[in-house]
Amino acid sequence: MPEILDEIINTWQASFEAKPFIPVIENAGSVSEVGDGVALVRGLSDAFISEVLSFEGGIEGFVLSLAPDYVGVVLLGEDKYVREGDRVSRTGRLLSIPYTQNLIGRVIDPLGNPIDGKPAPKSIKFLPLETKAPSVIEREPVHQPMQTGIKTIDALFPIGRGQRELIIGDRQTGKTAIAIDTILNQKDENVICIYVGIAQKSSTMAGIVKTLRDYGALDYTLVVTTLADQSPATRYIAPYVGCAIGEELMRSGKHVLIIYDDLSKHADAYRELALLLRRPPGREAYPGDIFYLHSRLLERAAKLHKDLGGGSMTALPIIETQAGDVSQYIPTNLISITDGQIYLEKELFHEGIRPAVNVGLSVSRVGGNAQIPTMKKVGGSLKLDLSQYNDLKAFAQFGAELDPVTQKKLQRGEKLVELLKQPQYSPMHVGQQVLILGAYSLGALDDIRKDRVQEFERVLVEEAKRFRPDLLKELSMAPKLTDAHKEGISKLVQSVSSTFGS
Repeated sequence: MPEILDEIINTWQASFEAKPFIPVIENAGSVSEVGDGVALVRGLSDAFISEVLSFEGGIEGFVLSLAPDYVGVVLLGEDKYVREGDRVSRTGRLLSIPYTQNLIGRVIDPLGNPIDGKPAPKSIKFLPLETKAPSVIEREPVHQPMQTGIKTIDALFPIGRGQRELIIGDRQTGKTAIAIDTILNQKDENVICIYVGIAQKSSTMAGIVKTLRDYGALDYTLVVTTLADQSPATRYIAPYVGCAIGEELMRSGKHVLIIYDDLSKHADAYRELALLLRRPPGREAYPGDIFYLHSRLLERAAKLHKDLGGGSMTALPIIETQAGDVSQYIPTNLISITDGQIYLEKELFHEGIRPAVNVGLSVSRVGGNAQIPTMKKVGGSLKLDLSQYNDLKAFAQFGAELDPVTQKKLQRGEKLVELLKQPQYSPMHVGQQVLILGAYSLGALDDIRKDRVQEFERVLVEEAKRFRPDLLKELSMAPKLTDAHKEGISKLVQSVSSTFGS
């Protein structure tokens, strides 16, 4: 019997493989402080920026600040579910947004939850909010026009697909109106629009969504919105959510227009989070990387090379100034990042000149490269005419006697200002714009009274739609403005003038 037991033990020992004991170390930490939507977590030495962390209470947060002895975490939920001492574990994944192609036409919050009353879209993948911007090799020069439908912008400060054009001005000067009109003008243009509302009032967002729906623009538009009373976390990630979705569409070969309304509130949300996380404040209490905050967002707008599908993402960030001061910290940062700015002036707005674009302070650094040839021809002298008119207008206010030539320039400038006025929600096709501005360059308004300029414009466009739709099409597509085009415009002007009664 002992022999049998010895044999069994020897067999068992021979088949046993001694394995060294390796303790499993889980990189987990605990909450040391929590409040106001942020938490300080100790014990997560390997966590990285934008990594999602899981809290014991069931909610998640992402890392926004790294310190030697703690990490600062922004909570993606209510902080009442997080307590001091709660266990926190790493997930190893970056902050991402669920994505599906069915998002177009929807209204969502920055976490991907629908807020339009419709069922939640089934996501097919997750998009990281932070990605590297396309390199110089991946891009190509901006050359395709992004028509806004606004005469002043398309003629004087043209925007191209892949450009970043800043819309800047005081409160209540029509910044959002320009952005919405640009979205409305993309109907049938094969452009997908994304509107990101940052810290907006619920009534304002409801009005914008209603406008888009009424004009049929919601069919090709995604609205990402966060309200003013929501946490700074959602206000902070909102533009990155819109950008991640737009970038995915761009890399699939589509053309995207994205509106950030507005980045002033985005910077304020980042400042609030940074101060709560004990980041050292800099100028105007903003953290030191506030420039990088917006540059890494806007640099992702691009026109991709044709070998990568040729898609584009055009960014129209909006920024609010105080008392018309464009030399403030955030406005100057964004002016240096973008490819130009459209400056809206409160004085012009109150004078009834709408859109209230200040010609002297507005610029497009892409310029004629993104302008159709016919528009470039008829709009070439408009900026000079407006500048001369503004100088003469200031001089005439002194009551000096003006010679007939100067008086004629003043009158011509007044009529041009009237011609460039445009009601809200009425973007104009580029062919119609070329027709109107071509009529001005041919002197058609010289004998028209100032108070009848807009009526003349309306009748001229109606006449062209009725009798010369072919001319309108040619003016929007022709490689150059020919003598035949000028003759066609002249005949339309003569026809209207004879029945209009100058």
